[in-house]
Amino acid sequence: MPRYVARTISPSRSSMGFTLLELLVVMVIIGLLAGYVGPKYFAQVGKSEIKVTRAQIDAMEKALDQYRLDTGHYPSTEQGLAALNTAPTNELKWSGPYLKKNVPLDPWGNAYIYKMPGDHGELDLFSYGKDGQLGGDGEAADITNW
Repeated sequence: MPRYVARTISPSRSSMGFTLLELLVVMVIIGLLAGYVGPKYFAQVGKSEIKVTRAQIDAMEKALDQYRLDTGHYPSTEQGLAALNTAPTNELKWSGPYLKKNVPLDPWGNAYIYKMPGDHGELDLFSYGKDGQLGGDGEAADITNW
């Protein structure tokens, strides 16, 4: 009858884990990737906020045009963009709401500026951009309908 000898099984090299040097190399590679990809990613976020602002201005401009078709005029500066959702007093031909939702804030949390009559056209509709102030460059530039 064959006799079996019990052996102790020692863990192989692959099941023991990683060495400190291997972990450091992986951490350096991840750091380099984050340093390269991170700024490019966040630059795209800024560009997308500008695109969203332009799209919102365009949608509100179309709603304002529909308001004008119904009433014969754009809302006054005092009535503002709120006239797209709530009928102004003494406006008999109002057939709104002209927007499905309330007038949005720009992507930076600021209200859009509406002027009627406008300085640059029949009406002015714009956002001051990321900095919330007149003028600026890049993401801080004003985004307008003219």
